[in-house]
Amino acid sequence: MPMGHTATAQAGSGGLTATEHRLANGLRVVLSEDHLTPVAAVCLWYDVGSRHEVEGRTGLAHLFEHLMFQGSRQVQGNGHFELVQGAGGSLNGTTSFERTNYFETMPAHQLELALWLEADRMGSLLDALDLQSLDNQRDVVKNERRQRYDNVPYGTAFEKLTALSYPEGHPYHHTPIGSMADLDAATLEDAQSFFRTYYAPNNAVLSVVGDIDPEQTLAWIEKYFGSIPGHDGKPAPRDGSLPEILGEQLREVVEEEVPARALMAAYRLPEDGTRAGDAADLALTVLGGGESSRIYNRLVRRDRSAVAAGFGLLRLAGAPSLGWLDVKTSAEVEVPEIEAAVDEELARFAAEGPTPEEMERAQAQLEREWLDRLGTVAGRADELCRYAVLFGDPQLALTAVQRVLDISAEEVREVAAARLRPDNRAVLVYEPLTAEGDEAEAAGNDEETAK
Repeated sequence: MPMGHTATAQAGSGGLTATEHRLANGLRVVLSEDHLTPVAAVCLWYDVGSRHEVEGRTGLAHLFEHLMFQGSRQVQGNGHFELVQGAGGSLNGTTSFERTNYFETMPAHQLELALWLEADRMGSLLDALDLQSLDNQRDVVKNERRQRYDNVPYGTAFEKLTALSYPEGHPYHHTPIGSMADLDAATLEDAQSFFRTYYAPNNAVLSVVGDIDPEQTLAWIEKYFGSIPGHDGKPAPRDGSLPEILGEQLREVVEEEVPARALMAAYRLPEDGTRAGDAADLALTVLGGGESSRIYNRLVRRDRSAVAAGFGLLRLAGAPSLGWLDVKTSAEVEVPEIEAAVDEELARFAAEGPTPEEMERAQAQLEREWLDRLGTVAGRADELCRYAVLFGDPQLALTAVQRVLDISAEEVREVAAARLRPDNRAVLVYEPLTAEGDEAEAAGNDEETAK
């Protein structure tokens, strides 16, 4: 039987508890009882994302997010969706730089079904994986890239800024969607090898949260996952560390069919899981987190030079995080005017820091976001997995709110002064195609058609 320990509520956890267990094959299990509603969430994080991919084979982690829903030994075709939804549940999967996750929320009496389904594809996906299913999902992913990245306004901004922010050869230089060329080049053997390496129980964390009987849940997990062999051939992830400051401003101008000029920038910020990372989150919230933020008030409300403006944080544990600025300009406003106003606000913030009212509002905003996640069984299951995979301790999820509330205004000012500066950003400027450019492009298309 799996080893574990009993639940003890930690200070700052709001009374939430979680127990940890490990199967003989290395699978880590985290359980959290919540009998408020008769539902249970199952979340499975695999420690594999785009940062684990090698040059020439990008996009495999995201491709497997799709392949995992294409059948296994005992569940054919679309059966995973059919069985979960037929039982009244919901499900999905996502891929990031640092992990791939799969999750179901079920009526509590259908928990065993969800566990059996996850175990079946972990243990037997390769029995059903053939070239036909690989080609089918390869085309699905390529279409997703076209629809969400290549053929929408500003769709490749994230990809371009990531490539600017992380140097060539860095594990975070490419995004999880992968390139068309690499997706085309992936062979069945590549896919099989990738699965054997990363989709093993000792490279995963399984969390179950909700209206559960822990003893029965552990018995089911042992029954369905316990016989799946581990895999010891996983290579260590490449080093993602970088200097704290870029040391220069990297810049790219993009002329595309976009509705308005845009200024986007990525600032190199402290890694996730650090006190400085939480301080950076608060700084970005004060500066650009919603319609009460400084950047929004300056550009949209006061100057009326922008129609949208905000800051966001891409939290990363294995590399510097990115502070993401996104501004869409008004009418004929030029980007240099926007950039000068942004730099003025950042310099003022670096000198003065947040006001007490701004700190209180920002901490309340982040506290609400955290409590929203931890308050649902699915959100809590996901956060328990995240802290287990990325930081080695799922219990940290239960005290995250308190860590945000412990940050001081001076810490927020310090991280802003050190990091939110012109020599520490990659900048993307979008300029709409001019009438002359539109005509030239149309002529080129006509010429290509004539051939």
